[in-house]
Amino acid sequence: MSKTLTEKIIKNHLVAGSLQQGTEVALRIDQTLTQDATGTMACLQFEALGLDKVKTKLSVSYVDHNTLQTSSENADDHQFLQTFAAKYGIQFSKPGNGICHQVHLERFALPGETLLGSDSHTPTAGGLGVLAIGAGGLDVAVAMAGGAFHLTMPKIFGVKLNGRLNPWISAKDVILELLGKLGVDGGVGKIFEYFGEGVKTLTVPERATITNMGAELGATSSIFPSDHITKKFMASQNRAEYWQELSAAEDAVYDQVIEIDLNNIEPMLAQPHSPGNVCKVTAVAGLKINQVCLGSCTNSSYQDLMIVAKTLQGKKVSPGVSLVISPGSKQVYESIVQNGALNDLIKAGARILECACGPCIGMGQAPNTNAISLRTFNRNFYGRSGTNSAQIYLVSPETAVASALYGVITDPRQLGESPPINTPETFIFSDSLLLLPAENPAEVEIIRGPNIKPLPLNKSLSNHLLGEVLLKVEDDITTDHIMPAGAKILPLRSNIPAISEYVFERVDPEFVLRAKAKNGGFIIGGENYGQGSSREHAALAPMYLGIKAIIAKSFARIHRANLINFGILPLEFLDKNDYTRIEQGDQIELVNVRELLEQKNSLLEVKNKTQGITFKVKHNLSDRLIMIILAGGLLNYIKRGEKNEL
Repeated sequence: MSKTLTEKIIKNHLVAGSLQQGTEVALRIDQTLTQDATGTMACLQFEALGLDKVKTKLSVSYVDHNTLQTSSENADDHQFLQTFAAKYGIQFSKPGNGICHQVHLERFALPGETLLGSDSHTPTAGGLGVLAIGAGGLDVAVAMAGGAFHLTMPKIFGVKLNGRLNPWISAKDVILELLGKLGVDGGVGKIFEYFGEGVKTLTVPERATITNMGAELGATSSIFPSDHITKKFMASQNRAEYWQELSAAEDAVYDQVIEIDLNNIEPMLAQPHSPGNVCKVTAVAGLKINQVCLGSCTNSSYQDLMIVAKTLQGKKVSPGVSLVISPGSKQVYESIVQNGALNDLIKAGARILECACGPCIGMGQAPNTNAISLRTFNRNFYGRSGTNSAQIYLVSPETAVASALYGVITDPRQLGESPPINTPETFIFSDSLLLLPAENPAEVEIIRGPNIKPLPLNKSLSNHLLGEVLLKVEDDITTDHIMPAGAKILPLRSNIPAISEYVFERVDPEFVLRAKAKNGGFIIGGENYGQGSSREHAALAPMYLGIKAIIAKSFARIHRANLINFGILPLEFLDKNDYTRIEQGDQIELVNVRELLEQKNSLLEVKNKTQGITFKVKHNLSDRLIMIILAGGLLNYIKRGEKNEL
């Protein structure tokens, strides 16, 4: 059978397994990407493996999330990351150089290669023909050490694009349209591969916007072919020599094909509090707004900022609106300085932030109480902005700038003729904030601030699990619910004892006290438990609090992998109706757990001692994952030498 592009890349990187769907495959990883919110733990985990240098073709450490330095913790971690990178052969992108995904797309991504990143939006590089996958920091640390990345062979959905986008319609509207059709769990266990004549009409930054927000579908990855458009982009980055043409076979067979006519796409937005809560802009047009934020790894490219600057030229932002803009990279920033677009933005009344994630991760620019905030970001989860009462809408740059001008949600097609955007044939190259590894790594001293604490490890799985249901939650619980982000909590990312004090803070402020009083226990979840960010702190901190297992209707891919990596048993209801038969405070028990797992039994029995009932759960663990769970997590598994993973 002729192969899809995804299958071609997987076959070329296959270390173990086959292309049979539903089976476990192991992939060789060419490049890794870490960022400061997750990278410090990945570095500590890499150290625990005992190697003297990374083994990948390229590893890059970015500082882009925690750049707000209101106390010493963030600056200390930046120093730790910089010295760690110098010692272990990693390129280091300093604060201010830009958002990891934007910079990686510009300077490092290569068609046909594999990229593993400790950030859920790593698939952004799929816009350049890269098989890019987000994962937890421990998986990335193993890849940095030369180990394979293991995953279940996904289904491959083809998305056929026809036609061409009309003026004022953008790639953001395309992915919002797809989210509206499929929902936030519509991509779980799938890779989305784009093809068709419409692909040729989209620039690499537009493609990257689409692959970036494929993460909100729950997709393993998203990818576009590498074609003449890709070559043009790489030439603009002085990297044309690394280009190669890549596409699916003409007769490639997809598990399902979704067709989208770009001619029919209208301005779309996602309403609070989910990227899947999508409607047309016209459905809510006229709603008064307070804030507009432009940027994030989804929409901070030169192209995105230029459409905003051209639209604002000679105009003023509505008096009631605060407009803030975060350029995606130093390159983008320098480009709009050079061509005068920055001046147009400032004259119109925009506030310019540094090249970083900023408001997207809750790092500054929290809206006012009860605000309506429009953001060109990828997530609008409850409380993520820093203001719980705010209503966050996800929009395209075109809708954002139109709304900023009028002070209400506005269909950008009302603005008249769309201004032309001319992309430079060659961009500015000033990599002054990008540092190469040390030439003499043995002489480098890794500097650790006082906030960096030792990495906690779990114990081997007990044969008998007994405890209280500490919390029961609904469907689509995100990692933001489990382990909140923001300027208050993210600085504690290197200190698991400290950050664990905030687990489920926005869901149940008493959760941590209850977990400590009960010496841990269980969590009950609904569908798609753990969607959103790749942050493994959402598994590490619950492990530290003694969580033994989580029983849910279903799990998001990355979070489930993180739970396994840290020895928390992820179980699914065999009959989802049993979710209604268990409540917070119930005492539950699982017996002969190790024995049943060692016997490769797929079913376990849960006794609800409070209700006097029993029900079955399944684990869906491969033989390898069973061994990891039994060991109490991946690091224990590797260090005990039960199998050579590296």
